[in-house]
Amino acid sequence: MSTPPDTAPAIWKKQTTLEELTDRLGAGAPGYLGLRFTEIGPDYLRAAMLLDHRHVQPWRVLHGGISVVVSETLGSVASFLAVPEGFHCVGIEINANHIAPVPEGQEITAECRPIHTGRSTQVWQTEIRRPDGRLACISRITCAVVPD
Repeated sequence: MSTPPDTAPAIWKKQTTLEELTDRLGAGAPGYLGLRFTEIGPDYLRAAMLLDHRHVQPWRVLHGGISVVVSETLGSVASFLAVPEGFHCVGIEINANHIAPVPEGQEITAECRPIHTGRSTQVWQTEIRRPDGRLACISRITCAVVPD
């Protein structure tokens, strides 16, 4: 019998807070872009970002590369939190399908969930949505689990 999603046991091996996660983004690409973590669930991470001139292509809609930055960030952070102390994760493959445009000025939300959390690899899927709930991008990252 499977556990309902809202009562699933937490998969995180490392403890953190939303503030620590967002602060960790710092002056790197995700921090510069204004990505912020909004929720740590039992088996998912959520983040949001308001789109401005830094995030769009010439047609003033979300640039696909920015979607990949969001997905890589959430997947990498999630994989790091899901391994025990003494291990970290590195991305080894990422893909993204861009489904619907998101105009400049709107806020995207992203949710990342595990597909596979093994001892040597992990696979995480991120869905990026528009304010109306429509799927804008779906992306998957594979990470290798390596000792510190």
